[in-house]
Formats: sequence, C-alpha cells, structure tokens
Amino acid sequence: MSKIEDFLSAEQEQSIVNAIKIAEKNTSGEIRVHIEKNTKKPPMERAKEVFQFLKMDRTHLKNGVLFYLAVESKQFAIIGDEGIHKFVPNNFWEIVKNKVLTNFAEKNYAKGLEEGIIEVGNQLKAYFPYEKDDVNELPDEISKG
Repeated sequence: MSKIEDFLSAEQEQSIVNAIKIAEKNTSGEIRVHIEKNTKKPPMERAKEVFQFLKMDRTHLKNGVLFYLAVESKQFAIIGDEGIHKFVPNNFWEIVKNKVLTNFAEKNYAKGLEEGIIEVGNQLKAYFPYEKDDVNELPDEISKG
C-alpha cells in the first residue's frame, strides 16, 4: 500500500468517525485515530509523540485515547492519558489491542478500529461517564501524517 489515503475508503473512514461519536456518547473520554505511512520508532514511542502533537494530553480529565497506525511499517499502538491509567485494569489495553489485531489479521482494518473504539467507550463510561454538559474537547476526524 503506497498511500495512507488508500488504506481506508471514505465510507470506512466515516464509519470509524461514527464509532468515535457513538463511543463518546457513553463517556467523557476523548478518542482519536491517527494514521501515517511509516515509522522507524517503536509504535508506542511514536504514539506518545503523536498524542502530544495532537494535544491529547490537554483534556480536562486526562482521559484521551489514541489509536495509532503506521500503514506501511505495519505498526499499531493504543495509548491512553494518565487519568485513565488510574482506573482501568492492567489488562485493559491488551484486551482492546487484541480485539483490533484479530480483525487486522483478517484485513478488516475499519472493523477492527470500530470494535476497539466502541470497547474503549463502553469501558470508560464506568470511570468517565458522559455528562449532559460534556464538551467534545478533540476532533473526531481521523488525523493523518
């Protein structure tokens, strides 16, 4: 795959954005997806850089979650802000990651991201419930770099 634009169709991208919107109706947590072509860094290290670049570390409750993908280097990571780590069980990220990667193994990239996003929203609602005056602090659109 030569371009990150070819990784997902427009319909698949919209479906992922819709999953983010649905998940964020359950929680005040903020979820983003970032896709880039390549990384030479370990995926978690690069995800941390992107997390800060996207200003995800500036949410009020420190409850941002980033799904990071480097398409050509086949790298994937999920990272959450410090507010989340205080509450979720130790295996939380592995459970979500496995759900995503199971779909990725079958080349169901959009479905994997959607299921992971919905799972994060469902889990975070226990710790960061949606409030009627909740403000969407981060864009829901997929970022690309």
